[in-house]
Amino acid sequence: MDLIAAVADGTELSRIKTGEVVDAVFNAIADALKKKEEVRLVGFGTFAAAIRKASTGRNPRTGEEMEIPESTTVRFKPGKGLKDSVGAV
Repeated sequence: MDLIAAVADGTELSRIKTGEVVDAVFNAIADALKKKEEVRLVGFGTFAAAIRKASTGRNPRTGEEMEIPESTTVRFKPGKGLKDSVGAV
């Protein structure tokens, strides 16, 4: 699915303007996550930055143990509205 086309078709906005709006929304979400803030979209879900602790893993080619450094990842918890709409399929 082309998100911009779907949103443009559901509104009176042009595809160019819709693209600008969608980009602005995604940039706002990314900026908030960089600041370690949660982003809540009521009825849809919550995005949050989370720290993945350092761990030890194995190189799949050699089997040699290696250190996997700490990293930041994004978690998404779906909201009730999204769960209900997907479950209704």
